[in-house]
Amino acid sequence: MNDLTEKKPVRHLLGLSGGKDSSALAIYIRDKYPEIHEKMEYFFSDTGAELPETLEYIDKLEDYLCKPIVRLLPDGFKENQIKKENSNEEDGLFGHYLKLHKNYLPSPQQRWCTINLKLIPFERFVGNDEAISYIGIRADEPDRVGYISSKPNIKTRMPFREDGLDKEDIFKILESSGIGIPEYYKWRSRSGCYFCFFQRKEEWIGLKKNHPDLFERAKKYEQLDEDTDIRYTWSSVGTLEELISRPDSVSSKKIIKKSKRLMDIVEDTDDDADGGCLICTL
Repeated sequence: MNDLTEKKPVRHLLGLSGGKDSSALAIYIRDKYPEIHEKMEYFFSDTGAELPETLEYIDKLEDYLCKPIVRLLPDGFKENQIKKENSNEEDGLFGHYLKLHKNYLPSPQQRWCTINLKLIPFERFVGNDEAISYIGIRADEPDRVGYISSKPNIKTRMPFREDGLDKEDIFKILESSGIGIPEYYKWRSRSGCYFCFFQRKEEWIGLKKNHPDLFERAKKYEQLDEDTDIRYTWSSVGTLEELISRPDSVSSKKIIKKSKRLMDIVEDTDDDADGGCLICTL
């Protein structure tokens, strides 16, 4: 008997991190490619360690897009467990995987946080469906690749690169839409977890100033293994207190300029300049 089952339509997917590029791409597709927007599935991987500004921005985007943004969670987790993590309890999502990794903090060399909290939930969300993943990489980023799935059923499209849009265009999209940029860009150059190990010194200082409770939580994850005398810290420099108390000056790249243009609020500090996890920061 012939298989008369109709082939499932190709899925269109756009992951939002709360960063400027993926947010601008969602707005761009909604306004310029409404036929794709109608088919688009927007999603957000809530790690349970997001900044309040990020969560507020995702809600704001959801209202603008007039479509739901699916919250992806690792298999077996429910939304109330995410809320635990966001309400200062340490037994939430990140804490669970930290224990599985024997309290070994993630690092540029061991990015188990990205794998478990972003990549695996995304590929489980897609399953074996044919899908196109839309990525907010711009035309002025010729060497930037982003997350490319190894699964043959997931293809990639980069509309900004295809249409020749650069960084200035992205800020025009955000400004003209009325969405603007997340508040964290006033002191931080990236989206992602509040304890992201790719943060620069001034960003850790910004976290302590703007969210002292989250800074203290990040400190609590650092520890000394008395058996091996190995320290587990977010920075290779040392503990967070050691990092921010160092006498050397912070980076010369300031986060804010005295200007009203969005373009000038965020300096040219591309999130991948220091090897950041692109699926988290785009």
